[in-house]
Amino acid sequence: MDIDVTIEAEGLLCPLPVLKLRKRMAGLASGAVVALRADDPAAVIDVPHFCAEAGHELLETQSDGACAIYLVRKG
Repeated sequence: MDIDVTIEAEGLLCPLPVLKLRKRMAGLASGAVVALRADDPAAVIDVPHFCAEAGHELLETQSDGACAIYLVRKG
């Protein structure tokens, strides 16, 4: 899968990872894939909720040690 943008949000707490994701996705074309790297424990709830509310697709959640990687396709 091709990733268009990677957002580094390690060390940021709720709601900053999702705010960074929302801001970055605003300028992308529909269908673009964004990888969000976050270690905030609330992101596991916040990212899927954001995707559902904004019409984006959460493709996959991966683990990279203490960091989670959320792959999101812009709707």
